[in-house]
Amino acid sequence: MSAPDEVDGARLAPQLIWDLPTRVFHWLLAACVLGAWLTAESERSRMLHVALGYSAGLLVAWRLVWGLLGSRYARFTDFVKSPAAALAYLRGYLPAAMRKGRPQTHYLGHNPAGGWAVLALLSAVSLAVVTGYVNYQDDSAEIWGELHELVGNGIMLLVGLHVAAVVATSVLHRENLVRAMVNGYKRARSGEGIPGAFTLLGLLLALAVLAFAWQVYTGKFPALTS
Repeated sequence: MSAPDEVDGARLAPQLIWDLPTRVFHWLLAACVLGAWLTAESERSRMLHVALGYSAGLLVAWRLVWGLLGSRYARFTDFVKSPAAALAYLRGYLPAAMRKGRPQTHYLGHNPAGGWAVLALLSAVSLAVVTGYVNYQDDSAEIWGELHELVGNGIMLLVGLHVAAVVATSVLHRENLVRAMVNGYKRARSGEGIPGAFTLLGLLLALAVLAFAWQVYTGKFPALTS
């Protein structure tokens, strides 16, 4: 799919939108969530499941910080809008608003509906980590295990909706959102991109999460795995 060369008479060119820490967070969280879900039922994979789950929790904690201190499109102030704004954006997908083949409003970062999806996913992963921790305690009630499983399945439902929304939005806006989350670039007006990718910070984040996951997996944090 090819994006338009101009919008409202302004020439478009590749602009850096997503910094590296945001992209690292996105893909590592996806790997942790999927991996934790796939290893949830196997006792042999218990430590891997736990390591992936706690790593997802660490990533959520990082995202909360980066949502306050990060680059323009990573900040909550850029994409967390009112429920009314989210509904208005979704109404843009109704047939009456699609006579030109795509929704009327386009966002370089997360759109208002996507912003609420981000909050829902961060909240769900946090709840999964908490219920998982309680469930693994020796004296925990059975309900915690059931709740943990329910939250895990809910997260996968959110992921499925996210993937569907990415495909639909990519087609309607004629841009490859998956590629943008890999290389960080989207077509935009001059000056709409961010000044830097925070490459070193992104690499440090990746190394820190991988090191933490390994430490949990090898039992270096018994308070988390007992």
